[in-house]
Amino acid sequence: MLHADMDAFFAAVEQRDRPELRGKPVIVGGAGPRSVVSTCSYEARKYGVHSAMPGTTARKLCPQGIFLPVRSEAYGAVSRQVQEVFHRYTPLVEPLSLDEAFLDVTGSSQLFGDGEAIARSIKADVLKETRLTISVGVSPCKFVAKVASDLDKPDGLVIVPPDRVLNFLAPLPVSCLWGAGRDMQERMIRHGLRTIGDVQQRPSEELQRLLGNAAGAHFARISRGQDDRPVVTGHPAKSVGHENTFGTDLVDREECHGVLVDQSDKVGRRLRKAGRLGRTVRIKVRLGDFKTLTRQAAVAPTDNDFVIGKAAVDLFDGVWDGKTGIRLLGVAVGNLVRPEEPVQTDLFTEGDGQSDRLVRALDTIRDRYGRRAIRHGASAMKA
Repeated sequence: MLHADMDAFFAAVEQRDRPELRGKPVIVGGAGPRSVVSTCSYEARKYGVHSAMPGTTARKLCPQGIFLPVRSEAYGAVSRQVQEVFHRYTPLVEPLSLDEAFLDVTGSSQLFGDGEAIARSIKADVLKETRLTISVGVSPCKFVAKVASDLDKPDGLVIVPPDRVLNFLAPLPVSCLWGAGRDMQERMIRHGLRTIGDVQQRPSEELQRLLGNAAGAHFARISRGQDDRPVVTGHPAKSVGHENTFGTDLVDREECHGVLVDQSDKVGRRLRKAGRLGRTVRIKVRLGDFKTLTRQAAVAPTDNDFVIGKAAVDLFDGVWDGKTGIRLLGVAVGNLVRPEEPVQTDLFTEGDGQSDRLVRALDTIRDRYGRRAIRHGASAMKA
C-alpha cells in the first residue's frame, strides 16, 4: 500500500510558475481580512503558518509573507497530471484530494517491482513531468502508509515493512492515530496514553473501558497497524453542501434565514441533477471568534429545497443565540441514497407532492433562463 502526497501543493505550483517566489514565504489564500489559508510554502511554515489558519493570524505571524489567490484551474491541471502517473502503475487508485491518494500496488510487482521500486518510479515521474516533489509512504496498510508519508517531507520516501510496523508506530504521539481528535487525545493523555506505544501496551478490554467500547477496540487495532481498509476507486459522493463566508459578520436572523434558504436551494438542485436523495440535513455556523457549531437532523429521503431549507432554518434557530456575529454559514445534505433504493420513511415527515412538483418546475425555468430568473422568496434579499 502506498500513500502519495504532494508537498505544499498549491504553494509549490505557485513557486514553480513564478521563479521569483522560490525560497520565499508563499501563502495561498488568506489575503482578505476574513479569508483562510489554503496552504503555504515550507518557508512560511517556519513562522507557524498552516492550512485553515485565519488570514489575519497568518499576517501577524509572517508579515513578510507573499499572499496569493487560489488558482483552482492551475492546481486541477497539475493534479490530473499526477493522477495519470499513478494510473501507470496500478488501476487501484483512491484519490483523497487534489494532492494525495492511496495506491494498492499488490498486483503490479511483476511489472514494476516491489512497493519501494514503484514509489521511487512514481516520485521520479512526478518530478520530471510536473517539476514538483511528492512524498510517499509504503507499508502493508493505509494507516501506516499515511503516517509514513508525513514523516519525511518534503520529497520523502519512508518504507515500513510488515515486521517493522509496531516499532515504527510506537514512539509516535497519539495525535498520529487515525480517528483521534483533540478531545480523544486529551482523554488518552489523562489515562497515561501519550504515545502509540503506550496504547499498544494496553489490552483491548482496558482501552474499551477507558475510551469507550467502539473507540477502545478501534485504537487497539490501529495502534498495532491492523487496518484492513481496501483502496476504493471512484468514491461516490457522501454529501452535497454549500457554504459562504461573509465579509461582515451577520447579526440579523432574517438575513441568516435567507442565506440558509438560498444554500438549500442550491443543494437541492445539485441533488436532483445527481439523482440522489439525502436523509440527513446538516448546518455549520462559524462565529466571529472562529468557534464552529454544527447540528444535524434526520429527514425522509429528499431532494426538495423546501424540506432542506425548513430543516436548516429550524436547526439554526436552535443553535444561534441571536447576538453573536456569524462569519460563515453552510448547509449540507448527507446519507445519500438513490431514489430506487428501499428505505424506511414513516418515522419522518416527508415532502409533499405539490412542493416536489414546484421545485422541478423551477429547475425547468432555470435551465432555460438561468438560476437567477426565479428564486425562493426567503432568499430574494440576496439577489
